[in-house]
Amino acid sequence: MSERTFHWAVIGPGSIAHRFADAVAQLDGCRLHAVCGRDAQRTQAFAGRWSQPGEPAVLAHTDPAAVMNDPAVDGVYVATPHGQHHDYVLAALRAGKAVLCEKSLVPNQEMGRRLVEASRTHRAFLMEAVWTRFLPLYQDLAAWLRDGRLGALRGMQSSFCFPAPYDPDSRIFSPALAGGALLDVGIYNLTATRWVLQHALGEVPPLVDLAVKARLAPTGVEAGLAVTLDFGDGLTSQFQCAIDTFAPNTMHILGEAGAIVLPETFWEATRAQWLPARGDSETIARPFEINGFENEIRETMRCARAGEIESPVVPHAETLAVLGWMDRIRALAGVRSPFDDAFPSSA
Repeated sequence: MSERTFHWAVIGPGSIAHRFADAVAQLDGCRLHAVCGRDAQRTQAFAGRWSQPGEPAVLAHTDPAAVMNDPAVDGVYVATPHGQHHDYVLAALRAGKAVLCEKSLVPNQEMGRRLVEASRTHRAFLMEAVWTRFLPLYQDLAAWLRDGRLGALRGMQSSFCFPAPYDPDSRIFSPALAGGALLDVGIYNLTATRWVLQHALGEVPPLVDLAVKARLAPTGVEAGLAVTLDFGDGLTSQFQCAIDTFAPNTMHILGEAGAIVLPETFWEATRAQWLPARGDSETIARPFEINGFENEIRETMRCARAGEIESPVVPHAETLAVLGWMDRIRALAGVRSPFDDAFPSSA
């Protein structure tokens, strides 16, 4: 693919898609070409909001085939509820489109394996939108983890919780839409855990033990989880995620010589503190260039233009590993979704 303007299409014109469209509008070398949604009025409003002066109007569709069959579309951003990701992503990959899909990529690991296989078969780029890994602050944190200032890594503690009004038909409480705290927000705790281990140790050690305490919603999805991942030798990651609870949503990375603290919303952090056991503390601030989505968008376009099917920042194996952890956590929590019956594990 040449360096001509990269044409994006959005599937699912919800709130997170507006953030994506805002970043695309401010980046060089790309534009929003089309949007597809089930509600025609909402979709048209999204298209009107993000049509830019002096450019062709953003196309509004209610049939995803119109996106997949449009030769002008280079990349598809999928921002529907989790339970709908698989079919949209698969259709886009079969059409040869690059795909950036919101997390969780799919509800379970078997579905993820099938999409990775499709990416390889059709030589189409696929990446889960783990935008945290692309943030400016996390590049500095990676240097901190590699420079040895922590001493031996001892553990991680984090939370991602928010109190949502209970609605059994909403995307976060409905089993049919792959609701639940883990797929919605707990995935951030897991991806951050793996990211810390990769930069501090050079790899993710195998799990020695996994402990899960769950609080289920009336619909049967997990409303709250308390999870401890044990990597042996006293190294653990403990986190809570919930859709019915308030929490400070911080992350603490603990070492023998000090701690790194992300004091608020760790997954979109722009500020971090180094708290040494001895000596002076240090605080760094790294604001977004646009809104935080810009670098995952750039990476998708870079990889697609280079003919690559995955990114070294969020490779397919990493997405599948996180999905595998989530399958195990949900099983220990006593949660089984319709997708587990439709796509049983082949492992």
